[in-house]
Amino acid sequence: MELEDFYENAKRRNIMDTTGPQSYSQNEGRAQNRNADRNSLIFVFCSCSAEGSRCLRPITVCLGILCLLLIVGIILQHFQVTSKRGHLWGPDGLFISNELKSWSDSRQYCRDREADLIIINTEEKQRFISSFIKDRVWIGLSDIENEGNMKWVDNSPLEKGFWAEGEPNNYYGGDEDCIELNPDKHMLNNWNDIKCSDKRKGICEK
Repeated sequence: MELEDFYENAKRRNIMDTTGPQSYSQNEGRAQNRNADRNSLIFVFCSCSAEGSRCLRPITVCLGILCLLLIVGIILQHFQVTSKRGHLWGPDGLFISNELKSWSDSRQYCRDREADLIIINTEEKQRFISSFIKDRVWIGLSDIENEGNMKWVDNSPLEKGFWAEGEPNNYYGGDEDCIELNPDKHMLNNWNDIKCSDKRKGICEK
């Protein structure tokens, strides 16, 4: 049987009888016709797997729909990842948390997302981070374990700091053990030691 015959038979099975009395509205009739056309298209597509080039158009339509669904899925996945991690900055693996937390809680926020608070060990990186930051944020530096001995979250020692003038100063009697980056200061002199219990967003680095 030819493809055209499949199509005509499919349409005949769904076309309503218009010779007798009509008990439905005109809108209902149009809806049934639309359903018939839709069912016929499905029937034609399913029946034409061996019909060669004559099936090109329905297959092309379906491939287009599949590509569109794939693109939508990728976009949705991106937004899901973004909402779970925070605000993404792109391919550098950096993101900032959406919530104000203590230093330790901010670090845990990063670690829950397979990252850690950021390590800033070059002037280039310091400039880059400072160019994006709008609020005070935690970085991955502290002297929690040993007062006066600053270490990064990977236990590497601090070699070059970008401290604000007069910092670190342990203003609260030796209780300022965690480091924030303050964007209101010059980008190469904007680190400040504060209490680890203070609430800040954190910059995470994957």
